Amino acid sequence: MKKAIALMVSGILLSSCVSQKKFTELEELQQNTKNLLDAATVKLNSCNEEKEAALASLATLEEQNQFLKANNQDLINNIGNLTTLSQKGAENLEMSLESMKEKDIRIQRMQDAVTKKDSVTLALVTSLKGVLGNMSDEDIEINVEKGVVYVSISDKLLFRSGSYTVTAKAKEVLGKVAKVVNDKPDLEFMVEGHTDNVPIKIEGIVDNWDLSVKRATAVVRILENDFDVAPARMTAAGRSYYIPVADNDTSANRAKNRRTRIVVLPKLDQFYDLIEQGMKAAQ
Repeated sequence: MKKAIALMVSGILLSSCVSQKKFTELEELQQNTKNLLDAATVKLNSCNEEKEAALASLATLEEQNQFLKANNQDLINNIGNLTTLSQKGAENLEMSLESMKEKDIRIQRMQDAVTKKDSVTLALVTSLKGVLGNMSDEDIEINVEKGVVYVSISDKLLFRSGSYTVTAKAKEVLGKVAKVVNDKPDLEFMVEGHTDNVPIKIEGIVDNWDLSVKRATAVVRILENDFDVAPARMTAAGRSYYIPVADNDTSANRAKNRRTRIVVLPKLDQFYDLIEQGMKAAQ
């Protein structure tokens, strides 16, 4: 991908005569875009890994809890068959009960944090579907995968063919999306441009990489300039035709692949803060 971005800038420079200042600006733009994309990718991967680790830890704690409950029941059953209970047995029972209580508290705090995170995700999806509910399902799709919210908008709604100029109709849609994200200022998101695999043959556009990046940045600029979405919350990324949702073997499938996707990035640091706060409150 880095090589593709470098080739894009080189193609632009070779195809037209530009000044040293323009060359420097393009280099800076390339570096900034690469840094943003790298940072977003690293953050997303890290968040996914942390989530999987948290879920694995939760499963382990639940297994340990069931084991302790079973052991505790065995102890209680044995008590009924004994006339006296040794001091050591009583101490073991007390320790088992205390350990089970502590693990129950930890599990409950983790479950509360997961429930709260799921509630935030559900509220976001509900809000987006509420403001975009009158749009065609073929043009806009909202879904959740592994706790991440995706809003996919077809390019026929956002742009004219082979163009990265946002249409008036698209601004109406983006305005509705902006209202939702502005109401939730703690959210961050990435705008991804996607194309089909048909080579671009339009003056001023180098290739599909170039078009996908230009479309993503065009959407980001509209959100910032027209609807006051804070730029620090957004990342613009071009994915070219390398992440299709369908095979590029028919015109209908190629149309599905030409899309712009808004990815709401998960904030698992807040999720773990909820767990930590719950554990402190339980002490």
